[in-house]
Amino acid sequence: MSDIEFSYFQSLKAAVQEKYLETHSPSYDDISKWKGIDIIYFQEDLRQKAKGNISEKTFYTYFKNNSLEKTPRIDMLNILAIYSGYNSWSEFKKKNPLAVVEQPVLIESKLTTETKVPASEAINNLQEKVTKPLVSIDNQAFDEINQNINLNSEKQNFLKRYLWLGISAFLFAVVLILVFYDNLFYKKYTYAFTDADRNSSIKGELDVKIIRENESPILFKVKPNSKFVYETKSKNLKMVISSPFYRTDTVTRDLTSAPSSENIELKPNDYAIQLYYYSKSIIDFKKKTSELNKLISDNALIYQVVDSDIYGIETMDKQKYISLVTLPTTSLENLEVIDSQMKNGKIVMIKFKITDDEKAK
Repeated sequence: MSDIEFSYFQSLKAAVQEKYLETHSPSYDDISKWKGIDIIYFQEDLRQKAKGNISEKTFYTYFKNNSLEKTPRIDMLNILAIYSGYNSWSEFKKKNPLAVVEQPVLIESKLTTETKVPASEAINNLQEKVTKPLVSIDNQAFDEINQNINLNSEKQNFLKRYLWLGISAFLFAVVLILVFYDNLFYKKYTYAFTDADRNSSIKGELDVKIIRENESPILFKVKPNSKFVYETKSKNLKMVISSPFYRTDTVTRDLTSAPSSENIELKPNDYAIQLYYYSKSIIDFKKKTSELNKLISDNALIYQVVDSDIYGIETMDKQKYISLVTLPTTSLENLEVIDSQMKNGKIVMIKFKITDDEKAK
């Protein structure tokens, strides 16, 4: 990407910002400082005026981080140009030319000279290139000695080569024995998870953390309606099962007598399910606002996880969260509650994200 293209993109961002400020009043006029609900409002305005969408990740990459000096792909540039009042990215560049200063090109001329070599020097150089005649040795004893040396050398190389092949084959066989011998002691265990109240399979994703003594835990992701399969040679198993919609449960098993297949019931987290329902619902907004006010503590910690390498988490208060989830925008379809915590009958922590739904125009 050229510096000129990046300069054009900086000009386009300024045009986008100016267009949005004509009808909206975000937290900051500077587009690079927008976050959270400001971005949601901008995405909705972009959908209505340009019939396209820009994901939250793209916004953070190109609008909040100018140091990367790169531009989005052409379809995103076209959408932003249309939003700013142009037919395309190409038209925007034509109607907003940049002043380009051309640097003079200096051309250096090289003079070639021919050097004449005196005849006497040429003769001397020719004489130096003449090789001396090889000396022929006709000595039968000397030849026999050379033949014996070569024969012994070949025998030594032959022995070394086959000795190395033999050692390699032996080591490979030892490794195979160790691998298969160790695998003989591994046993497979299968666990299915069901809803304790509804007696049905878990329709959400589960986290299964294996706790091992004197070792770091191992985390596994279990997909909806799927079983968890674990292979181990240990005699004991301890796993912590968690989900945004179910109470965390710690399961321990003595594998010397445990069955190889088992069903585990999980108790649903009713408050988390209510939070998810009222956050995703798009009907009866007055009731939705009232129920969320009752459900969430006034001092709740609310985090929005941002899909960006630079901006990981942003915080907001209770009222901003309720305003966000009661907006009739298409972003609600992609809202995902990652985690929540309860205390004294109130939700005191919410962690959520809005998944990437960027579509090419």
